[in-house]
Amino acid sequence: MHQHRSEEEALDAFRQAKDEFFRTDPYSPLTPEQQTVFDGLSYYPYNPSLDLRLPLDRDVSDEPVVMDTSTGDRREYRRAGKIRFEVKGEPAELTIYEGPEGDLFLPLRDVTSGKETYGAGRYLEPEWLDEDSVEANFNLLYNPYCAYNDAYSCPLPPLENWLQVPIEAGEKKFHE
Repeated sequence: MHQHRSEEEALDAFRQAKDEFFRTDPYSPLTPEQQTVFDGLSYYPYNPSLDLRLPLDRDVSDEPVVMDTSTGDRREYRRAGKIRFEVKGEPAELTIYEGPEGDLFLPLRDVTSGKETYGAGRYLEPEWLDEDSVEANFNLLYNPYCAYNDAYSCPLPPLENWLQVPIEAGEKKFHE
């Protein structure tokens, strides 16, 4: 029980700091006009069942994956591996990509996309636990900057990461 409480407190602190950044920082994705009326991002409550430590199936194609972006550019990634898990008893599988610096990137769409969450999908940066497993804490799912401001270019989740289950964790849709 205590483990969940500290995870939840850490998540709350992280969310408060992010709101502060959005409201006050010159590097915030919000325009100065948006910043003056911004009253915080909207989130799902902490969901311990979506804070996962999973084996990473490294047996994936090494063909580069070209992702379209919200502005029509393209970005290239490599697949790091696949994770498999269950959401409310339903199986789910996602591909995790590796950026040029070896950082992990997990863009996804799920059945909340376009309803409770941003239509173009949300992002997660899983953490390596060791060379064969990752932490994927979906409570940290966030909206790409293009959810707030059209000036940003954001990779769109490839079809292999469109889930048929709801990921009810992380950031919800931005309301002006």
